[in-house]
Amino acid sequence: MDTSLMLWGVLFSSIGIGYFIYGRKQANKIALYSGLSLMIYPYFVSSVTTMILMGVGLILLPRFLKF
Repeated sequence: MDTSLMLWGVLFSSIGIGYFIYGRKQANKIALYSGLSLMIYPYFVSSVTTMILMGVGLILLPRFLKF
């Protein structure tokens, strides 16, 4: 496994934990599911570029989708 891939995965997963906890406490489903996705998707991505693009997209998702 590539070291940079692993470090990006740890970064996005830790941001995902924050989103998950925030979404659960505030009853914000978008933040909850975005955080869950941020924690899980690094296990399935094998390209650094794809991981960064997906991670940034999932981080920005709750910002632009408000319900």
